[in-house]
Amino acid sequence: MTTVAERAARGREARKAVPRSSHAGFELDPRRDPIAIIGAQDRSRLPSLVPIRTGRMLASPFAFYRGAAAVMARDLASTPTTGLEAQLSGDAHLANFGGFASPERDLVFDLNDFDETLRGPFEWDVKRLAASFEILGRARAFSKADRRQSALRAVQGYREAIQQFAGVGDLEVWYAHLDATAMLAELERAHDPRLAKKVKRVTAKVETDGDRRALAKLTRWVSGAPRLVSEPPLMTPVSELGDDEEAEAAETAIKAIFRTYRKTVAADRRVLLDGFHLVDSARKVVGVSSVGTRCWVVLLTGRDENDLLFLQAKEADPSVLEPALGASRFSNHGRRVVEGQRLIQAATDIFLGWARAESDDGRGEVDFYVRQLRDWKTSIDVERILPDALAMYASACGWTLARAHARSGDRIAIAAYLGKNDVFDRAVADFAVAYADVNEHDHEALRGAVADGRLTATEGV
Repeated sequence: MTTVAERAARGREARKAVPRSSHAGFELDPRRDPIAIIGAQDRSRLPSLVPIRTGRMLASPFAFYRGAAAVMARDLASTPTTGLEAQLSGDAHLANFGGFASPERDLVFDLNDFDETLRGPFEWDVKRLAASFEILGRARAFSKADRRQSALRAVQGYREAIQQFAGVGDLEVWYAHLDATAMLAELERAHDPRLAKKVKRVTAKVETDGDRRALAKLTRWVSGAPRLVSEPPLMTPVSELGDDEEAEAAETAIKAIFRTYRKTVAADRRVLLDGFHLVDSARKVVGVSSVGTRCWVVLLTGRDENDLLFLQAKEADPSVLEPALGASRFSNHGRRVVEGQRLIQAATDIFLGWARAESDDGRGEVDFYVRQLRDWKTSIDVERILPDALAMYASACGWTLARAHARSGDRIAIAAYLGKNDVFDRAVADFAVAYADVNEHDHEALRGAVADGRLTATEGV
């Protein structure tokens, strides 16, 4: 067994090969083509939905950044690598954190997107997080000082939390979480009473079953039975997908997904799940980076037609990190997402599972992961947040990311590498500024590709 001292020594030794200050720099591949990288992802997606993804990424450099995880993954491969690994989110930008319900029905703050999760260098997640604060700050026209403050606070929050976790036992790390009440107190101290009031309102709403009422808006009643609403192209019931043959193929695929998914949940959850019956399903457009992948929403009923359960089966492609870091040890990418989420999150959805089934379009077998569509899910409105509160939010994100890495990586070695001063913080904040410039250039390249007809965009959807 490796001792604490030996693990700390490994972290300090890594500084010799990769000085902390070196994280400020990177070299872009001269053959780099961000539009080609995005286009390569689009080839496996539903052609009719790809223009929506392009249109969403056109909206702003921050929107582009949200959809360009594959581009940044390629770029991160050229940055210094410490060799200190953890289970990465793979897409740890600031909009991929938020509140959701724990199985104990507490509202907790955590990472909430795991499509790209893979084991890799801890610093890749930290850099993507820090850059997102610089990029959002530019979109909000915050001052250079305010932008740097939020990026620094994200990295500082990460470093100080890793130091904290390095000094406690494994069980204490595993049970650590950040609740909404603590975040609210911090918001009030950040002198943003408007945002604090909103968080209070959102917290009260979800804790009084407001989220279930919001989900109910996804349904309509037909002949006394609930059915999913029709809002194409964002929500299209299976019965409305083309002709009868296409709709039948989709229904067959969804039933196959749920047959295999059921086997991946724990025995007690299967008992709970078996009390529900599938009554309707629809194709849904989600997020920015995921637009065009297959995503099915399934409506189930329990004891009666008012006892509703909404599950989402989302296509799981290879992680964007795999070209640089190697293939996942899981052959099923739905399982890669689920196992990664269970490692990273403090409390995971009780219905989380995975499946592999024949695609509805004849592409062959496709991997999926399944979870509840929403479960008290909420987020801070980062488009309206003020600078002081954004800095506080950055600290919370940094703490949360550190907790995720502490559960899955060598927190003692990482803490020893980072040290107690701010050398790493300042280096990554410098990286964030430089990468925000690259991101703006890439966003303009996307605009150019749409303008000259290489790509088609549907904006405002």
